[in-house]
Amino acid sequence: MTTNAQNYADVEKDHAGHDSVNGNRGYDLHHDHHDADTALKRMRTAGSLTITPELFEKIYLSPKNQVSNNIRSTFGNPTPLALVGFLLSLTPLSNILMGWRGSGGLGAAEVGVYYFFGGLLMVLGGFLEFILGNTFPFVVFGSFGAFWLTFGATLTPFYNAAIAYQPLEPETATSAPQFNATFAFFQVYMGVLCFVYMIVALRTNLIFVMIFALLVPAFGCLAAVFFQASKGIVATNIQTTAGALTFVVCLLGWYLFFVQLLAAVDFPLNLPVGDLSGYIKGASERRKEA
Repeated sequence: MTTNAQNYADVEKDHAGHDSVNGNRGYDLHHDHHDADTALKRMRTAGSLTITPELFEKIYLSPKNQVSNNIRSTFGNPTPLALVGFLLSLTPLSNILMGWRGSGGLGAAEVGVYYFFGGLLMVLGGFLEFILGNTFPFVVFGSFGAFWLTFGATLTPFYNAAIAYQPLEPETATSAPQFNATFAFFQVYMGVLCFVYMIVALRTNLIFVMIFALLVPAFGCLAAVFFQASKGIVATNIQTTAGALTFVVCLLGWYLFFVQLLAAVDFPLNLPVGDLSGYIKGASERRKEA
């Protein structure tokens, strides 16, 4: 598929032609120091350039797909925005899980970050990926945005998540074991979801695959922490392991975010992400070859 290089060239939409009657030079509606010939050349060049599969994976984290009406030339790339929401939520949480500087409490003090960085930015980024026709990033960002909203709501007393398990008569039972055992299943199935994403990401790039490959055991460790807590056991080592795994995920995520911004401004520095699109060919490509 041929994709316009709209992310790297400022292609102007309105150019006036040369006025043969008055002899006036054609002008650019946005930059009046451009002449008509320069404008025409720029428009032709922008229409003829293509984005390589590797560069496409860097920008959209998705295999190339057919999008009608050249919509990617109208909107910017929303992927870095969603990555900001993910990183500004998970990076502090990973530090908290490891207990750095005396932190703890599942980052309840960061609940606003979970709502407005993790939830808001990732849901917004996912919606914009939907507009651009990028199904896989749309699903990934949307689901993780919902995860951060859920996580934040669970830590918010207004939503009565933990308080609902408090017994009417405190001497008859305790609330923590049932709440922890119940909330652990959410971590289990987030791990299952990340495993599915890891398989699908094999069509994108190595960094994306490694992120999901590490998130699978990280969610497994978080589930184990809650299951152990339901038995009255404080699983500090398992929690630290979960924090270490998510911290490595964040390092990979910051690298991917940096690569995205470099590509967005056409920076003369080409960092690899391990393009995998050539190793696992799509079903449509295999049919064409057959």
